[in-house]
Amino acid sequence: MRKILFIQFLLFSVFIFSQTEGKVIKVKDGDTVVVLLSDNIQETLRLAEVDCPEKGQAFGKNAKQFTSEAVFGKTVTFYRTGKDRYKRTVAKIFYDHNKYLSEEIIKAGFGWWYFKASKNVDLQKLQDTAKAKKLGLWMDKNAVSPWEYRKSRRKKNADNKSKAL
Repeated sequence: MRKILFIQFLLFSVFIFSQTEGKVIKVKDGDTVVVLLSDNIQETLRLAEVDCPEKGQAFGKNAKQFTSEAVFGKTVTFYRTGKDRYKRTVAKIFYDHNKYLSEEIIKAGFGWWYFKASKNVDLQKLQDTAKAKKLGLWMDKNAVSPWEYRKSRRKKNADNKSKAL
């Protein structure tokens, strides 16, 4: 019994002390922000569990605007969950009395639940609701996910390179 309590205490301690606070000083796009940490170090955070439209994609500016209005200039709490292929910190960001930013983006219809990297099916339900209500990007019945958009851009770039050769 003591062993179980010790393990629970240890896990709880790791969870509590792994949270970090920072002030959002830049919003790069709908799912990427820069925070200023207490030691004046900047850290780029890629939001966990959500993928927003790219800058050149329909609703990309809207997603960035939503994120800006939600967190720019605010002190947020975040939990690092890993690194992405661009070496950015992937994080769960909380603001305004524990609102989960990724959840709010999906709920408003400005991002897709990133099911490839998330097991949180509640986000799928929020996405389905936003889609049914035609919120945000779901106004477009032919909305293209960011990963499909990036894939088509890579293919287009590869085709252009092969034509140039």
